[in-house]
Amino acid sequence: MKIGKGVVKFRIPILIITLVLMIPAVLGYVGTRVNYDMLTYLPDTMETVKGQNELLEQFGKGAFSFIICEDMPESDVSELKTEIEKVEHVDSVIWYDTLADLSVPMDILPDEVFEAFNSDNSTMMAVFFDSSTSADVTMDAIREIRSVCGKKCFVTGMSAMVTDLKDLCEQEEPIYVAIAVALSCCAMFLLLDSWLIPVVFLASIGMMILLNLGSNYFLGEISYITKALSAVLQLAVTMDYSIFLWHSYNEEREKTADNKEAMASAIDKTLTSVIGSSITTVAGFIALCFMTFTMGRDLGIVMAKGVILGVIGCVTVLPALIIILDKPLQKTKHKSLIASFGKISGGVLKVFPIFIVIFAIIITPAYYGYNKTNSEVYYNLGECLPRDMEYVIANSKLEEDFSVGATHMILVDTSTSSSDIRKMTKEMEAVPGIKYVLGLESVLGSKVPIEILPESITEVLRSDKWELMLVNSEYKVATDEVNNQIDELNAILKKYDKGGLLIGEAPCTKDMIETTDRDFRIVTIISVAAIFVIIALVEKSISLPIILIAVIETSIFINLGLPHYLGQNLPFIAPICISTIQLGATVDYAILMTTRYKTERMAGNDKKEAVKTALTTSIPSIIVSGMGLFAATFGVAIYSNIDIVSSMCMLLARGAIISMLLVIFILPALFMLCDKLICKTTIGMEKLNGGKTK
Repeated sequence: MKIGKGVVKFRIPILIITLVLMIPAVLGYVGTRVNYDMLTYLPDTMETVKGQNELLEQFGKGAFSFIICEDMPESDVSELKTEIEKVEHVDSVIWYDTLADLSVPMDILPDEVFEAFNSDNSTMMAVFFDSSTSADVTMDAIREIRSVCGKKCFVTGMSAMVTDLKDLCEQEEPIYVAIAVALSCCAMFLLLDSWLIPVVFLASIGMMILLNLGSNYFLGEISYITKALSAVLQLAVTMDYSIFLWHSYNEEREKTADNKEAMASAIDKTLTSVIGSSITTVAGFIALCFMTFTMGRDLGIVMAKGVILGVIGCVTVLPALIIILDKPLQKTKHKSLIASFGKISGGVLKVFPIFIVIFAIIITPAYYGYNKTNSEVYYNLGECLPRDMEYVIANSKLEEDFSVGATHMILVDTSTSSSDIRKMTKEMEAVPGIKYVLGLESVLGSKVPIEILPESITEVLRSDKWELMLVNSEYKVATDEVNNQIDELNAILKKYDKGGLLIGEAPCTKDMIETTDRDFRIVTIISVAAIFVIIALVEKSISLPIILIAVIETSIFINLGLPHYLGQNLPFIAPICISTIQLGATVDYAILMTTRYKTERMAGNDKKEAVKTALTTSIPSIIVSGMGLFAATFGVAIYSNIDIVSSMCMLLARGAIISMLLVIFILPALFMLCDKLICKTTIGMEKLNGGKTK
């Protein structure tokens, strides 16, 4: 009772300290940088990442974009190029007048160079920036270039995509929280026994969410996915803890008229159950930290921190608010809409063999769909944006007018001879899907004397250490065709320069595909193993963790298998994160029922009575918890125009319902089937036999 009494005694200081902490939390939240470039989470040891760093260090170039100008006279394009060169952080712009004066006919250029920058009614210029792809200054430069260019020009490239993504996220994120709060409130109004308590819950959880978001400042930066989802997830996952405290407090109020004494007792009882419940959730998030694609670590740390803060808020801030608002809370109580589930429990047990058969039947197609979904995810980050975004429109123009799906960059050691580079260029141009390879050797065609080659070109394409070449591909980023093409290009490059580097969006994305595919297996194994150990220790059993994880993993198979059968493609990060989050967040439902089942069996009840009591008493909490997670995520899934956010929220919402249903209908059936095995493999239940006590 010491912790409970301490919280009750110091309730006013607790609230004052928490409110004071909101000030640095707000400042920390505002000051935390958000990273919108997923490719920056690749390991630093990868060649593509090293190449990007070399490009920035040796050439002073980070980001790269094409600008397509439609139906513009050459003189206007030249003037526009001059204006773009004046934009801060634009390093260089390459167009025809970079190579020769406009008075010189374009026909003098080698064919591949002319075709690289011209189509029927469009011309294209290449823009290099002196800052990285997702730097704030690069995004500012993209916005200024769009302002300068007007409606006849289209800006492509990763920086343009990141800029549109950031603007859309900043527009939508406040609405995510509003939707999650509104729908969570509706669910709690319907499922709890007080009209005021949902508001108190949200106030307490909201302060913990703000503390979590503010403390992200010390991480340096967070990903946009973490920022978009962390508040919604923390609300959904930690709401259970508040419900546990409220139910415990109401039970204690029936035993004593002193609300402070009741709360002290409720805190101590809740603390034990909440810590036990939160450990599995934290373990699920910590498993994400083992990804080599470090966005998982980003999300894992922030969410694990959010769960821990949620537990702290549940046993400090929330009790303080409930005691202060006790009178209005008691006056606004109403009869819960959740009725007794005794009849449903009896019905489930009566036909439990049917649920065992259903469980056996659905496992195979669920697992098949789950594996198929994992192999059908998409990695092209531009696909997460709506079709009417400026970047998407510009990219379509690039494909339609110039047949360019991806642009690679090659860094070749300057010691490589010109003859070798020409041979390498010819071999690369023979690779399927390559439109052209553009470098100094391309510009120095037979029609262009070396004397007229301006210094501005050599500065753009050559440093003391590297020569830079641009390779345009007809294949889209993240396709099998472009990945095979990258392998062929790399093989040719290494033949002429073993230290040469192939970089760009497509090579980085290929690395991301290989990295996350490995991560998915590692994270799944770690999360399942960690939660297995936790359940085994909590329940003192070998069989129970197997049964519980089998039920929740099957719900995950169903959830992630449905997109395959529905013909939906998910963003690559969704299955990795959802498999661990759903396991960690919803295995609590199964633990709640299991603990009660064990208690009833060890009290001397036969297996049927024990399972029925466990099911009847657990259903209300499971429904409230499941519907809370569903309510907090479903609205965001429907509203969001960012497919990564929408897909992950829809999977979480659907996963909550599927886990809830399997725990209510399948888990009790497995208890009935495996009762004898459970008794033999669980400490404290060895004396139970054949469904009855000895």
